[in-house]
Amino acid sequence: MREIQLKDAKATLSAVVDQAVHGNPAIITRHGRKEVVVLSFEEYEKLKNVPSFGRLLASYPGDEDDIPLRGDKPSRLIDF
Repeated sequence: MREIQLKDAKATLSAVVDQAVHGNPAIITRHGRKEVVVLSFEEYEKLKNVPSFGRLLASYPGDEDDIPLRGDKPSRLIDF
């Protein structure tokens, strides 16, 4: 994904949109920081409909007995 400065995106907005529609999204930066992504509406729709991890877990079709119980062993110690 290419990065383009906001001032350049303003000057070439039609080209940025055309590239996004053809599968080449762009990251718009302002003052060196990533601010916005321009992507096709089709890609946006795909991303919008991806379920969250929590929803995937909540929709688990099995019974409570299908999930094995956690072991009694204590977790390992980690030095930070």
